[in-house]
Amino acid sequence: MRSTGAALFATLVAFASFPASAGSLQVEPVLVDVAAPGAASTVTLRNEGTAPINAQIRVFRWSLVNGKEQLDPTNDVVASPPSVTLTPKGQYITRIVRVSKQPVVGEESYRLLVDQLPDLSQQRNGAVNLMVRYSIPVFFGATNKKNPSLAWSVATNGNKITLTAANTGDRRLRISALSLHNDSGKSLSFGSGLTGYALGQSTVSWTVPRSNFTASGAVSVTAQSDGGPVRAVASIR
Repeated sequence: MRSTGAALFATLVAFASFPASAGSLQVEPVLVDVAAPGAASTVTLRNEGTAPINAQIRVFRWSLVNGKEQLDPTNDVVASPPSVTLTPKGQYITRIVRVSKQPVVGEESYRLLVDQLPDLSQQRNGAVNLMVRYSIPVFFGATNKKNPSLAWSVATNGNKITLTAANTGDRRLRISALSLHNDSGKSLSFGSGLTGYALGQSTVSWTVPRSNFTASGAVSVTAQSDGGPVRAVASIR
């Protein structure tokens, strides 16, 4: 199973032939971060609507493969319970537990997927039910994990440009408002909002149309992160 987004998101998925009822399911917090020797945390699910909600809760290992995000099934971290029925205006606290007996090395990355399931009993002809998926980052970190350290590089392929960040630290870095700047005064934006995560000991890449941007001379990188502003020079490949 591969991730469709770079970071925390709530995805609306449309299922045909059901009445519209999106937005009732709420989940918090938006990120789970557990430091050793801790091995568990909690997430609260709330039903803000007037009808019961069935929710499925799953955990996937989150990694970067060839610069792209990937989610894989895991037995190292579990959600308890894996499913729940929320009464109207009700809430439920689910536990996220690392059950692996192996010590954490550096930082382990997971995503918790919380899916609102369609209510088949409410099926109506021609209606659409918008279900909600929450994808919540979950991290388990060793006490001696190394802070993020990113090396940036840029490559041009036809009318596209790829920016790559190699993180040699253990801790992830959350990146937003990512842009490139060349020595001709031109800028290239990768989006004003959340761009993604550079996970620990991993490499992540982003590709966009290069428009009139030329990667030559001194190319600099600017961004915002959960560790503060990012200002760096990218090597050209």
